[in-house]
Amino acid sequence: MSIGSRLYGAALALSLCLPVAAHGAEAAGKKAPTPLSAYELYRIYGDRTWTWGTGGGHFFDDGRRFVAWTNDKGKQSFAEGRWVVDDFGQLCMRATWTNAEGAGRASTCFGHQKIGKVIYQRRQPDGNWYVFRHATARDDDEFRKLIPVDTVSAKARELKQVLLSQEVARKGG
Repeated sequence: MSIGSRLYGAALALSLCLPVAAHGAEAAGKKAPTPLSAYELYRIYGDRTWTWGTGGGHFFDDGRRFVAWTNDKGKQSFAEGRWVVDDFGQLCMRATWTNAEGAGRASTCFGHQKIGKVIYQRRQPDGNWYVFRHATARDDDEFRKLIPVDTVSAKARELKQVLLSQEVARKGG
């Protein structure tokens, strides 16, 4: 038997098994998760601020700019960079974070999948999956922390000016 015949036979066997496996999952009431598309992620995050307990990040439509600000235990930081999405359900914030001690680049990514109308999220690469938005959104869904107003840019600009003036003062200028 030729390699081509064996490959054809294997492909045929696999194609016959897949519908049975899919039917078995449906019969068990389980749907396989599917990643959100770049368009779906863009609609969720575009021109919104993701509020955090210690600050937040704004996802600008224009140029896909990302600006963030945090105040964690009195240590303030701001970030400037870009946000990207893909058709594998991934959102990444790639930015330079700056505080009084200096600056450094960071890339933080979140995966998104859906089962039916429920969206799940996890921090990549190995965070735990949790419900990001229920089929009928609930008050405590993480999705509700995305608001259509920029609450961080002014704070980030202000902190940037403070840090720049401190840097100038340190250099004696």
